[in-house]
Amino acid sequence: MSTEKHIIVTGSSQNSWKDAIVQTITEASKTLDYISSVKILDQRAKVNEDKITEYFVDLDLSFTIDTNRSQN
Repeated sequence: MSTEKHIIVTGSSQNSWKDAIVQTITEASKTLDYISSVKILDQRAKVNEDKITEYFVDLDLSFTIDTNRSQN
């Protein structure tokens, strides 16, 4: 049996929503092992003088719990 855990994370980019998604997953994977899926919950942007200056995403990241990990 495998068990998954979900966490919601928020990330941003000055380039695009896609870049915000990619960067957020990359950063999360530095501290989370076994990321298995992502669900985009929300996208929004900061606007300054009629131009988008920053893109934000809220992601639901799923990762598999390692049941074989030793607990110290």
